[in-house]
This record gives sequence, C-alpha cells and structure tokens, in this order.
Amino acid sequence: MADKRHMCLLGLIILCALLTGISGVDDNQVFCSSGEDVRLSCNNALSGCTSTTWNYSNHSETVELIAGGIKTDTERHERLSLGSDCSLNIKKVTKEDYGSYSCRQYVNGQQQDPDARVYLHVLHVSSSSSQSEIRSGSSVTLFCQLYYDYYLVSCVSSVGSEGLEVIWVNQAGVNLQTDSRFQISFSSEQCLSSLTTTLLNEDHNREWRCQVKHRDQLKTSATYTVKYQTPTETKTPSPVTISKSPAAPTQPASVDSTLIPVSSSNSEKKSSQTTAAASTKQVSLSVIWIAVAAALAVLITAVILWVIRRKRADKREGTNDSVEQKDDVTYTEVVTHCKIRAKKNKVHDDDKVTYSSIRGATVRPQDDCSQLYASVNKNHHK
Repeated sequence: MADKRHMCLLGLIILCALLTGISGVDDNQVFCSSGEDVRLSCNNALSGCTSTTWNYSNHSETVELIAGGIKTDTERHERLSLGSDCSLNIKKVTKEDYGSYSCRQYVNGQQQDPDARVYLHVLHVSSSSSQSEIRSGSSVTLFCQLYYDYYLVSCVSSVGSEGLEVIWVNQAGVNLQTDSRFQISFSSEQCLSSLTTTLLNEDHNREWRCQVKHRDQLKTSATYTVKYQTPTETKTPSPVTISKSPAAPTQPASVDSTLIPVSSSNSEKKSSQTTAAASTKQVSLSVIWIAVAAALAVLITAVILWVIRRKRADKREGTNDSVEQKDDVTYTEVVTHCKIRAKKNKVHDDDKVTYSSIRGATVRPQDDCSQLYASVNKNHHK
C-alpha cells in the first residue's frame, strides 16, 4: 500500500516538472516575423551581466553567442547585442534564427542557476513571382510558413484547436478560406499555408494578411501588399508589414516594422544594373559616331572648297599667260634718194635712219608705266 502511495507521489512530481519545466524556470515562447527586431529576456540574470552566457540550439548544433557579457558569435555578431538587464537583442530576425535560446550564469567557472530558456518562432512570407511579374491577369502564389520548435507545439489548420493556426485574412479580417476566388492549401508538418489567386485590376494596393494564432490569440502577422509596376516606376519591391498583438504576454511591446521584401531578388538588381550599363554604353557609342560623322563632313567640305579655289586660280593664271604674248616687231631700213639738180652748193645727203625693234617688258597692273623710257639716237654723216 505504501509502495503505491510512493508511486503516485512520484508520478505527481514528474507531471509537475513537465508542466512547469524541467529547469524549474518558466520557459518563454516568443513569436515574431522575419525582418523584425526581437528581445529575449533572461530570467536568471545577475547584476553586471559579466557572468551571463547565451547559447543557441536548433536541434542540430549548439552555438555560443555571448560569454561573460561579450559577443563571441561571428556570423551574427552585427545583429546581436546585450541589454542592460542581460536580455539578448536580435536585429532583423531571419527564418534561420528560430530555435531555443538559453541564458546561463557562471561565477568562478561554476554554473549558478538552471538555464532560462526562450523559444523563438519566426513567421516568414514569400511570393512565387518577382515584382516585375506582378500584374493584372497573372497568377501568384503566396507562402506563409512558421518556423517553430515542433517539440513544444503543433501546427494545425482547424480553428479553435490547441495547436498553432496559420490563416490568411483580407483587410477587413475575413478569412480568405471562405472566398472561392482563393485556393488555400495547408501543410501541418511544415506549418505552411499557400494562397493562390489570379490578380485583378482592383487588387492594386490591396493587402492580404497572414496570421498566427494560438487559442484564438493573435501571436504575430505579416501583410503582403499587391503593387503593380507602371512604365514610369522603377522596380520597387512589394513590402511586407509586420504587426504584433499587444495581448501576447511573452512577447515584447507591439511593433510595426517592415519585412525584407518577398519579391525582391539580387538577380533583378543585377539585371537592372546590367540594363542601365548597356543603355549608357549605347548612348556613348551613338554620341561618338555622331561626332565622327560631323568631323568627316566638315573635312570633306573643306577639301572640296580647296579644290574649287585651286582650279579657279589655275584658270586665271592661264588667261594672263595667253594675253602676255611676245611682241615681235620688225622694222625695215628705209633710205630715200631725191633727184636734185646740180647746184653750185654742195648739199648734204639725207641722213640714214636705222630703226630697232624694242620689246617692252610685260607690264603688270601694279607697275608704273610712266617710268618706262625709250631712246633713239640719230647719226649725222658729214
């Protein structure tokens, strides 16, 4: 009889340990969405935080994040910080950050208290289409997945169940499962809800929200906004807005933030940069070709004008040469004899005159003709 009592007492002790946590400290569960900043509290912290160590575990490995109040993890070093109350702050949470975080205290190399554990569950929303493919008439599929510790909670699709619910609602909060326009599928193993629909003209700037609830209490949500790209717009990814319920006891204060855009990709950025570079190169080549063509046109015109002027100058010189002919003048010696009666007086014979041909120099327009002289000498015969 006594053995049965001891067995019952032992069973009650084990059950209480399971309900309150083996460590003796209440385990916290924090829900957030990717891209959000989160704070994980340490319930067993000592003053100064020099004895605080934070470890991370995702069932495959355990990583030391902070030891003795100093950051030791290099991969997430920039996103981690230690609060004044020894809490762990994580900036821009990613889906890879989900898992178990333990806060441990060491004094002189000895662990003081049991670990204070915090379980982080991360909601992540993505799209099957890139931003350039989001247009009226196209089909789009949105994925809403909760990355969580499946050892603690289960993910279910039925409303009002004890597990976690992942549902899609419109701006008015109406469950889209009731609208035949949307095809919604759910995987409880992955805690993944997929929404597929054909976009309409009126869907531009419309919001669809993915919510995570536990016992009808909102834990976190992510909003996807449909954005149609116009020809004058640059490629701007569609933002996903995160909102948290202030009623969650284990969450930090209500936060409104923006997730990493689900439709943006590095390939789009590289593609736009490549396109811009190619356009710039084409414009540069066009300008160079235009400049070369203009230079050639000017050069050809100058050559043609030079040839025309050259021909005119040669023609003018030929005309002058034809005018300037040598004047060959031949003079004949003329002798006159007169029959004169014999007189007593002796009469001198007529003078003999000799003419010579004179060729004058070519007179140019600029020469002074008044300076040209010719002389004739007369010889007297006695």
